[in-house]
Amino acid sequence: MVASAEPAATLATLGLQASAGQTAALLGFLDLLQRWNATYNLTAVRERDAMLRQHLADCLAVVPAVARQLPQGRVLDVGSGGGLPGVVLAIMLPTLDVTCVDAVGKKAAFVRQAAGTLALPQLHGVHARVEALKAPPFDLITSRAFASLADFVGLTRHHLRPGGVWMAMKGKHPDDELAALPADIEVFHVEHLQVPGLNAERCLVWMRQRAAG
Repeated sequence: MVASAEPAATLATLGLQASAGQTAALLGFLDLLQRWNATYNLTAVRERDAMLRQHLADCLAVVPAVARQLPQGRVLDVGSGGGLPGVVLAIMLPTLDVTCVDAVGKKAAFVRQAAGTLALPQLHGVHARVEALKAPPFDLITSRAFASLADFVGLTRHHLRPGGVWMAMKGKHPDDELAALPADIEVFHVEHLQVPGLNAERCLVWMRQRAAG
């Protein structure tokens, strides 16, 4: 499939149901990302079609998995950049409360702008290093192209509530990173994804704290 410049075909290919309001919000997010990117360099991807394939479709592909794992609760998107995947999760899964944290102020400001413009009161943009973030614990912590798996869990484990899970968006199956995880971290699922319009390997690595004993 070759993705169009609009998300409808991508949603259909992924089997995602979206209201008119959600579809409009996805379009609005693409518009905002393209407009802000011209000034603030949020992403190296410039063209709208490429943004849809490489960013929006990539993040939409994880929505069914997140919905299965967490019907409602608090999500932390670490190193969120231009709100990927946090803004997409907030649009598609409105029962989730999503905090996007980034060490770059203009990227956190963009997420706050998106929350206001797209009327997403459960979406929050925070300018901070994740290790210094002050927030109640989260049910799900996610990242996309943020760090190695070991660094990801090491920097964020104090933010994960007991029984919570990590979800790392990766490209190819990260064998070396999996082998480098601390002994007390359990990988309970590696989920391979097919992203519409993107001829590249994608997977989700699901992790949790290993039960004592």
